[in-house]
Amino acid sequence: MTSRTVLIVEDTELAASTLEIALTAIPGIAVRIAGNGALALDLMHCEVAALLTDLNMPGLDGYQLIERLRGDPRHSRLPIIVISGDTDPATPGKVLALGANAFFLKPFSPALVRAKLEELLQKGAE
Repeated sequence: MTSRTVLIVEDTELAASTLEIALTAIPGIAVRIAGNGALALDLMHCEVAALLTDLNMPGLDGYQLIERLRGDPRHSRLPIIVISGDTDPATPGKVLALGANAFFLKPFSPALVRAKLEELLQKGAE
């Protein structure tokens, strides 16, 4: 079985490692981690099956990252999950309007994030 790469874009080490542990439980998944949006864009030359991103990061933030990816035809259908501590009630609507597929508020349930990712990857494989 060929592994599919999931990119985690998160500047908080604890959140990144929690996600990494949860996602490596999915068969056939390889996880890469980028500490900010600019590093994530550099890694997008690899074949990435899905992206999980925080919003508030130094440099290129999650909003800008989603806009850039959705503006590129190669990544227009890439599953994107946002995981953020931003408690503004408008935030989930904003990120979904930008093209994200799901939003989770921190603290998040790793099991729910993993289940959503598996669902999105399954849809993409159909």
